[in-house]
Amino acid sequence: LCFSHGFDAEEDLVGKLASMSTNERIKAIQKMPETMRKKREIRNKVLKEITKKSRHRGAQCTQGAAVSFRRFGNTLSEYFQQLQPWHKTLKIIGAEFGTSVLSYFVFLKWLLNLNIFSFLINFGFITIPQFLAAEPNNLSFTGLELFTGAGYFQQTVLYYGFYTNATISKVENGPSYNMQLAYIFTVGIYFVISFLILLFSMARLFSRNFVNSQTFSVNASKLLSTWDFNITNEKAVKLQQKNLLIQIKEGLTEVNKEVRNFSVKERVGHIAAHLLAWVVSLATAVAACAGVYFLSINNLELFMKGYSNDLQRQTAMLVLPVIVSLLNTLIPFFFSWLGHLEKFQTPGQHIYVTIIRNIILKISIVGILCYYWLNIVATSESQCWETLVGQDIYRLVLVDFIFCLLGSFFGEFLRRIIGTTVCMSLGLPEFDIGRNVLDLIYAQTLTWIGILFSPLLPGIQMIAFLIVFFVKKVSLMRNCQPPRKVWRTAQMTTSFIFLLFCPSFLGVLCVIGVTVWRLKPSEECGPFRGLPSMYASVDEWMQILESYTVSKWVVWIYRNLISSELFFFILSTVVL
Repeated sequence: LCFSHGFDAEEDLVGKLASMSTNERIKAIQKMPETMRKKREIRNKVLKEITKKSRHRGAQCTQGAAVSFRRFGNTLSEYFQQLQPWHKTLKIIGAEFGTSVLSYFVFLKWLLNLNIFSFLINFGFITIPQFLAAEPNNLSFTGLELFTGAGYFQQTVLYYGFYTNATISKVENGPSYNMQLAYIFTVGIYFVISFLILLFSMARLFSRNFVNSQTFSVNASKLLSTWDFNITNEKAVKLQQKNLLIQIKEGLTEVNKEVRNFSVKERVGHIAAHLLAWVVSLATAVAACAGVYFLSINNLELFMKGYSNDLQRQTAMLVLPVIVSLLNTLIPFFFSWLGHLEKFQTPGQHIYVTIIRNIILKISIVGILCYYWLNIVATSESQCWETLVGQDIYRLVLVDFIFCLLGSFFGEFLRRIIGTTVCMSLGLPEFDIGRNVLDLIYAQTLTWIGILFSPLLPGIQMIAFLIVFFVKKVSLMRNCQPPRKVWRTAQMTTSFIFLLFCPSFLGVLCVIGVTVWRLKPSEECGPFRGLPSMYASVDEWMQILESYTVSKWVVWIYRNLISSELFFFILSTVVL
């Protein structure tokens, strides 16, 4: 006990000395009635205690600094996310309307990013070099060009025909820029990158939503392990709570969905209704395609025919895109009405059937237009048929964008007015996912086709998609109600990307392939003027490279891989 008491007293003494200043501590140790040896031991213990306290204090300071830095990083990350124009919007849409409506806006954002990427590539490698060799535009700007794409725009970098076929060099005997190779390689590499992006997106979404779907299923982990503790803002917390609640409801609806048992008579009635709806929808699509075909046959005459004034000529140019956009806008409303009459068991079945019918309609119309461009316009007596095709696609994209905005007004705003004032039983409309998604796929298909004939078209589509995003968001919030039946749509985004890939992207590759390899370019315009085909520029370049020993390996790859049908057959087999 005496030893313990003495040890505690010595510890207290060391603690008191450690808390003193250096001068006070030295004086206190000197005044102690102890031997020099004992005083040294006490001094050493005091120094160890001071070192231990300083380390502990330093660790506390470091830990506090790390926590403060982490909080600052989380706050900064939250502010950066809020700077994105769609980040908060997507959270609100997911919380208010569920993942089914959210999937449309996620898909729209994905397409917007794809067009930004396309625009930057084309502008950087094709348009900027052309500015260095551009000749002044002597045409006057009247304002009608914004709607028709003709007139003043015809002599600008917007269209294929304005680009030079010369090698650009601003310094004599300096580095040069081959516009032919830049044009074809930029477009080709962009399509290769887009192909890989689509494949990667489909594989990632397919793996997440089909192969490993159990990992993302609704269970206890959804409730206990998905909360983001970095959220500190009160509004963000409430939004996260609502979003989590919607996801749990959707999951429970999927788990507890009932399989209704119909009698034989009811089943026969449902099958007959579905067959009749399909016959009517296919007949409507065939009639629409026939109308577009006969109208497109006479469309070239509208370009060549002389008019008494420029206003008549400009108006005549808009006939084909207006009719096509009218068909693409009105017929999907009819398909949606047919779907409601069929009375599907789940909203998912209704949406997928509507999407399939719309894709048949829109891709068939695009196919008719491509036949018209490649077989009628390309063989016409026009001085620059590529520019005519580019103008046609420009008008189609612009008019389709206008009709998309009008669709939000008439299909959602007026429908809300009617449902809340005239016919109360209708109520608020629901957001038509199938129709709106196919509008996006149709617009992106036109953009892909038009890249070869109008390199800046992705920039126009980028602006259009950005406006559509916010217009659809406002229309959704003010005019639409959440889906009456809550349901989970984990596989819907995967389906959207797949439809964008096939038939849209693969069909565009066929059109671009025929244009580059088979069709003869115009003799008086464009970077490939005077060549038997656009691809002939690559053959000429390879003949030049054969004379250089350093470039032999490039020529070998071109001859044995790129020009080999067997290589592409094996590659397509592996990919598909």
